Amino acid sequence: MTALATDATSVPTPARHGRREITLLFAGLMVTMLLASLNQTVLSTALPTIVGELHGVEHMLWVITAFILASTVTMPIYGKLGDLLGRKPLLVGAIGLFMAGSVIGGLAQDMTWLVVGRAVQGLGGGGLMILSQATIADVVPARERGRYMGIMGGVFAVSSVAGPLLGGWFTEGPGWRWAFWINLPLGVLAIVAALLFLHPRRDPVARPRLDWAGMASMTVATTGLVLVATWGGAQHAWTSPIILALAGTTLVAAALFVLAESRAAEPIVPLHLFADRNFNLTTAAGLLTGVAMFGAISYLPTYLQMTAGVDATHAGLLMVPMMAALLLTSVLTGRAVSRTGRYKWLPVGGSVLVAISLVLLSTMSPQTSLVLIGVYIAVLGTGLGSTMQLLVLIVQNSFSVRQVGTATASNNFFRQIGATLGSAVVGSVFATRLTALVAERLPAGAGPTDGTSSLTPALVNALPDALRLPIVESYNDALTPVFLVMAPLGLLAALLLCFVVERPLATTVEDGPVSAETGTSPDSSQTGGTGRSRT
Repeated sequence: MTALATDATSVPTPARHGRREITLLFAGLMVTMLLASLNQTVLSTALPTIVGELHGVEHMLWVITAFILASTVTMPIYGKLGDLLGRKPLLVGAIGLFMAGSVIGGLAQDMTWLVVGRAVQGLGGGGLMILSQATIADVVPARERGRYMGIMGGVFAVSSVAGPLLGGWFTEGPGWRWAFWINLPLGVLAIVAALLFLHPRRDPVARPRLDWAGMASMTVATTGLVLVATWGGAQHAWTSPIILALAGTTLVAAALFVLAESRAAEPIVPLHLFADRNFNLTTAAGLLTGVAMFGAISYLPTYLQMTAGVDATHAGLLMVPMMAALLLTSVLTGRAVSRTGRYKWLPVGGSVLVAISLVLLSTMSPQTSLVLIGVYIAVLGTGLGSTMQLLVLIVQNSFSVRQVGTATASNNFFRQIGATLGSAVVGSVFATRLTALVAERLPAGAGPTDGTSSLTPALVNALPDALRLPIVESYNDALTPVFLVMAPLGLLAALLLCFVVERPLATTVEDGPVSAETGTSPDSSQTGGTGRSRT
């Protein structure tokens, strides 16, 4: 990381952050990002064992969805408050909240408390992801930020595999609860880094007018949307009174949210953001990619354990091709953007690769070789590495540094909506189809008394072939068709990104967005004509 900072000698930075401080700050932010990203995947390999021990397969999807939902709801709030109050106190508070959720999850004795712990983790996790990205935008100009964002994408790549791998190792070693306890020392390191190296860029607003109505209506709308996606067609019929009531509540809350944002003095999602073409296109593409990404990777480790008969650790190792491809692609594309200033077609190609990978994954069967599956998920990693962090960079380059936290959070909010819907819908369809297929294919009275609730990989692998093979085939047939249904989302994202306007990347940490015509900040008159930020 030192080399990364020292070779960027042309980067003008605020006086309070020298190059050495940026390097140390960046290292601390990487720990923070690692905390958030690890916990989106760390339980994926442990999940079959957890739900078997706690007897709660019907709540399986909530272990993942609760974290994503809670982090999604809080993202815009952290982004706006960070712009108003400063990022340092919020970041420390978010880490503390995340650690508290880890303690609850580590001590959980049933599925209810496990889901509560994951939700509390998510309330802090939303801040970890947004504040880390926004803090880099405070101190590094957009032209040089590509390489930093590339490494951030690399952290996500590492965690996407390290999470399942650690989850598998904990499950087979000291126990799955260590997937929560490991967050405590990492959280302490992240807090120390924030306290020592993160300095306020400017004084906070003295008396900020918080958008309470916007926060409340957004929370209700987002929660209602996820509940409809999770329960509809699974626990309740789509035309049932509960689903219809939730759908109506979601629509009303969404309308109230738009009304609140149009009237708020400091809206958490300012409506003027949607006047920017690039913001709209990248946000929509990010949402579609989030659906596809989390719908695929959330359940792949479970699929591999059940259909290939591998243990949890091996299932984590089988995700290494995706991590390696995502890490390499993210770092290389980030450096290419910083070197050339060109970025438009990289996420277009990446989205096409995501669609291709989903088609390939839909062809899997219990007889597919693990090497071929590794190739399929490597294609997915290459597509994601060319896409996700560059979409954030495009958004940050479109708005003033004074609004970078709000813009980044709003963009990530809609991407996480996609992630939430992807996990919820795929999990709901998967669990429903699995239960029906197992009941249909197993001989009467031959399966476990509680259906699929207590099926663990170890139990399935120990069954005689007459019982094991129908269960394995059911897992395959319950999940793989969903990948094919999601493939067009990648193509639609690629089509949207074709219309992005490739604006020049800012070469200073400035107070205004870069003009496509002049390459300078519209607010440069307020900064002495230099486009540099005030310190």
